[in-house]
Amino acid sequence: MLGGKNILLGITGGIAAYKTTFLVRLLIKAGADVKVVLTDSASSFVSPLTLSALSKNPVLSSFVKEEDNSISWNNHVELGLWADLMLIAPATANTMSKMSHGTCDNLLLATYLSAKCPVFFAPAMDLDMYKHESTKLSFERLKSFGNIMIPATSGELASGLHGEGRMAEPEDIVQFIQTYLSKGLPLSGKKILITAGPTYEAIDPVRFIGNHSSGLMGYELAKAAANMGAEVVLVSGPSDLSVQHHSIKLLKVVSADEMYNTVHEYYKDIDIAISAAAVADYKPKKAADQKIKKKESKLTIDLVKNKDILLSMGEQKENQFIVGFALETENEIENAQGKLKRKNLDAIVLNSLNDSGAGFGKQTNKISFIDKNLNIKTFDLKTKAEVALDILNEIITRIHA
Repeated sequence: MLGGKNILLGITGGIAAYKTTFLVRLLIKAGADVKVVLTDSASSFVSPLTLSALSKNPVLSSFVKEEDNSISWNNHVELGLWADLMLIAPATANTMSKMSHGTCDNLLLATYLSAKCPVFFAPAMDLDMYKHESTKLSFERLKSFGNIMIPATSGELASGLHGEGRMAEPEDIVQFIQTYLSKGLPLSGKKILITAGPTYEAIDPVRFIGNHSSGLMGYELAKAAANMGAEVVLVSGPSDLSVQHHSIKLLKVVSADEMYNTVHEYYKDIDIAISAAAVADYKPKKAADQKIKKKESKLTIDLVKNKDILLSMGEQKENQFIVGFALETENEIENAQGKLKRKNLDAIVLNSLNDSGAGFGKQTNKISFIDKNLNIKTFDLKTKAEVALDILNEIITRIHA
């Protein structure tokens, strides 16, 4: 997608500039030709020599360059025309204010004003600066010019504060650009509910009934959907995973009952629901208040069925597009199609434990996507990040049909 693209990376003077070494490598790995323009203050945070070595191009920071006792001009107009895409990351409050008012006092700003290509900018600054009204005004002015903002995320900031203003991670910046260039933002304006991970059903205060789900498939779906423009609610059972994205609301639960209640808090307002969680089918009829001591040779636990979250969504469906998951070990297609019809779904994602590399605890998955008309599309073994894109593309094809 970025193969053969000329990308002009503008780096301004913020601590997040250190991440641009990784960003350059990722862009080149994606097949792009990268040239870098630094502001004077940016060179205090990241070495021009390092960026030159990584990009395999000279790094520019001033209007003139001196070589072999001669002086020549770094032509900002030619740079702007050369670029298929300009990315300013990190974009400081100072630089964004200048961009929004047409100030032209360095090579980066002159090149920005000369660029005929799409311009992306990734803000990075401290919490209070990010929320300041003048900064918000810069955001709006730049977007009104047609520039594309890659919003900052929340996290630990250089000041020691915790909050919004952290530059998006290099991987997320590249994925954001790739998604934008390939399809624009195909899920823009859509609200998506995704469930992920296992549920734990308490036996006593220290034991539970659960499964080996890591939640990775659901988390990858959430990240991919957010990068496609969706507003995502991610309801996750117990998982070691985390996610930081301005368009993802992460809600942690433990039991199936908690997941059921949380899902139905949001379900009526969403457009698409993807049930990737491995919800326990049964729970102990009553959890013990104290740890059960080992006394008898046998222990009997009475189990009762949990509420069926996916079935309840199908029964209450209005205009939502609902996708379920089916992990099968035998009669895979038949069982998945039965679940699709029984629960009033629009599609179901089938994976089989008989496929090597698929299932719980794996970084990869092999799926078949089955829609309500029983059309089946089978995919090769891929990483779960790639599988997430396949699933979302199948959904997009059907909701826009």
